[in-house]
Amino acid sequence: MVTINHPAPEFSLEAYHEGNTVKIGLSDYKGKWVVLFFYPADFTFVCPTELGELADNYEAFKEVNTEVMVASTDTVFCHKAWHDTSDTIKRIKFPMLADPTGKLSRDYGVMIEEAGLALRGTFIIDPDGVVKSYEVNDTSIGRSTAELFRKLQAAQFVREHGSEVCPASWKPGERTLKPGLDLVGKI
Repeated sequence: MVTINHPAPEFSLEAYHEGNTVKIGLSDYKGKWVVLFFYPADFTFVCPTELGELADNYEAFKEVNTEVMVASTDTVFCHKAWHDTSDTIKRIKFPMLADPTGKLSRDYGVMIEEAGLALRGTFIIDPDGVVKSYEVNDTSIGRSTAELFRKLQAAQFVREHGSEVCPASWKPGERTLKPGLDLVGKI
């Protein structure tokens, strides 16, 4: 099971990426931040809205040393077919991990066993391979790329400025907090 501030489960899977089938492991991204984004299935309804929003913001993630990877229990062949037929999915430039056995989904605690699909799970993993944030939603609830990016920026800020923490809805440039007894009861 995934635990905050513990190593993320390692994996090595086939992915559809830039028109090819490639093998990708989490360890390939050591030294980078990783957003691992599970979705239920290709050729569905909410999934393309989320993946399209991620695709439209992929460059912003790359600018802050972050790789985005999406995963479903579909095969690379299904990913390719979806990529080839959907104008929204054609915009994707990040790896689409194939998890047809469900092992990755189980390792990250998002597998819906009776359906063979993943819940909508989002994991922020730091450059050392440690989980810093995760969110898991029902399949019917789409996620916000803007909020994901904000959480990533907060995790990066805290990593860089260990004595400071980010309050609710914090964004870069806004005031942070330095935990201590002098703040108790004054916020």
